[in-house]
Amino acid sequence: MHWLNIFYSTTLLLSIAQYMQQSSAQLVQIPSIKSFSRSVLNFVVDSSIQIVVDVDFAHNLTGGFPTLVGFAQTFREDLISVTGFSNISEVQTGKVSADATTSTVFLTLGPSSSSNLTLFNGKSTGEGYEFEVAQKLYTIRGVEAIGAWWGTRTFLQQVVLSIVNGSNPAMIPTGSGEDNPGWEIRGFMLDAGRHWFEIPFLADLCVYASFFKINQFHIHASDFFYDPSFLYGEDWRELYTGFRFQPSSDSPIFNLVPELNESWTQNQFSTLQTTCSNHGVTLIPEIDTPAHSLVITKWKPELMISGTPDLLNLSYPETIPTLKSIWDEILPWFTSSEISIGADEYSASLADDYITFVNEMDEYISGSSGKSIRVWGTNEPSTTESISTNVTIQHWWFPGGSIPVQLMDQGYSIINSDQVFLYLDGKFSDGGQFPWTLNITKMWSGAPDGQGWAPNIFSADDPTNNTSIENPLLRGSIMALWNDWGNNATTPLEVYYQLAQSLAVFAEKTWSGSGVRASALTQDEFQEVYPVLNAAAPGQNLNRDTGLEDGSVAFSYDRISQFPLETSFESVGPPYTLSFSVKPPPTTNTSSTPLFLGLDSILFLDSLSFKDPSTNLRYPLGVDLPPDVFTSLEIHATVNYTYALLNGSTSALYWTSNLDIWGEYMQIVNMSFAAPSYIIGLDGFEGELVNVSLRLGD
Repeated sequence: MHWLNIFYSTTLLLSIAQYMQQSSAQLVQIPSIKSFSRSVLNFVVDSSIQIVVDVDFAHNLTGGFPTLVGFAQTFREDLISVTGFSNISEVQTGKVSADATTSTVFLTLGPSSSSNLTLFNGKSTGEGYEFEVAQKLYTIRGVEAIGAWWGTRTFLQQVVLSIVNGSNPAMIPTGSGEDNPGWEIRGFMLDAGRHWFEIPFLADLCVYASFFKINQFHIHASDFFYDPSFLYGEDWRELYTGFRFQPSSDSPIFNLVPELNESWTQNQFSTLQTTCSNHGVTLIPEIDTPAHSLVITKWKPELMISGTPDLLNLSYPETIPTLKSIWDEILPWFTSSEISIGADEYSASLADDYITFVNEMDEYISGSSGKSIRVWGTNEPSTTESISTNVTIQHWWFPGGSIPVQLMDQGYSIINSDQVFLYLDGKFSDGGQFPWTLNITKMWSGAPDGQGWAPNIFSADDPTNNTSIENPLLRGSIMALWNDWGNNATTPLEVYYQLAQSLAVFAEKTWSGSGVRASALTQDEFQEVYPVLNAAAPGQNLNRDTGLEDGSVAFSYDRISQFPLETSFESVGPPYTLSFSVKPPPTTNTSSTPLFLGLDSILFLDSLSFKDPSTNLRYPLGVDLPPDVFTSLEIHATVNYTYALLNGSTSALYWTSNLDIWGEYMQIVNMSFAAPSYIIGLDGFEGELVNVSLRLGD
């Protein structure tokens, strides 16, 4: 199994073994379990295991998610992934008896009345579940089907940790437990307006996040690249803009989309929504207006405020009707009960216009689709107007933004996205403002009282800006990864590298809080089990793992006599070393012929350029190899960089990108590329290639 082939030290294995053998009411995993009472026996997970769905609830539908049997079918696929048992029987519907003779996972609904499966604020939630583990019967009883789904994530993580601990087959301790999240919203936001992402990658992010019980994926789907020297000059139309929803060709808003090849059709987006919902994740789409609206004013310049092309003129008669026409086109795409209209960073001098706009859009969207709206928490100074309390406000900024505790006192529902704790920026953070991944130490001890962060913590240094976990208007939290520096700052996989651990940290804190449940993970416990669970997360392969151990050779060829040559590996994630010697042809132009091609990267001889096939951007090393002469290369990659060594030299040459930081200065950053491992030498390559090998690990 691929995830077992990562290297673990003896210390790590012993630590995991100690956690797994605890007799306290705890099963160590991410996020932590609310409670578990353990007995002395074990439930064995072998190839004869079966999954049975309670016939009384098999086809219940709630909340836009699959039926219980639909969730069970995805669970079966995941169980095959983490165990390697390809012959697990198909999901059955029916009943089971307590004296089952074959290991059985039974999914049902309706927790007992003795359980307190409510959020920290006392509100009911369908996401809770109970589980009872006997020697042959593992029962997951969800409040709703989504609760049972999260129970299957608990089961899978225990299987993974048991296997890594040396059990073959896996064994799960018998006993009983209950679990539910502390908060309704546990989500992550990705800026897809400034960086283009293809649907398969976004779907994989949903699947990965679901393994850690993240339940919302907020997609910021429109925006522009900010450079004031362009924005406020004659060349403002040259700035990069993105609007990712592609309307039908006969739509009146069809020309709104600047690049059709960087937009999603309705069918493509529907596929994404289905994948996410099948894994318990709701997509929250965002179109950001009336600021951040350059993509709209490039389409209809008459809608902008003169001199500020990114701001819409809300007093112009056609502006709000145009925005309504945009939503009319795409609202039917979305299965979520909420959407975001953005609504941040508008001119404070136009506060009344802004508030009127938000309220009108709230009434319009609610009336036309039944959906409610969210806005970013910009503080608009008005003494005469106020935003409707029907609107959820997503707090992100002190001191110039809204103050969430004051808003909750006024009756507003709040989502915590405060940037001090929860912001990342693709690859580079201007002035070191944001970390590369969420700061683990800050998440465990960065609150004013020395406790860890949780959704009720908005400020790291002012406790008066924080609230209690019981506040009924605190809906939860959404962490954010922005892409301020555009497409050339990161590849999609580099975005995943920033999100991978961050999502797991965030999941623990939004499910269990900090200092609330005795079973919550310590920072050390988290860091022990996270690498195991990351490697095993089923349903996707964002690590681009090969199934081979570190140090293994994925392929090796003394000489390649005929091109193209196809290997068994579409893409190989870092760390790796790709070695080869190449003799370019004497005269043929090689710039258009890839030397190595993979799912996530392409390597050309021309200037030794890597290409990201999702954005079609090239990253040249700036080295042109001499024709008709062999040059040997070693390409080394980690998640933070990729470099080349030529002809045995120890002087590394790094692939980089040059970022425009707010139009004020340029910043060089390293690029990390997955190995272009699938096809070697496409048709048309006329040179020679020898001593080709791909070795895994550092």
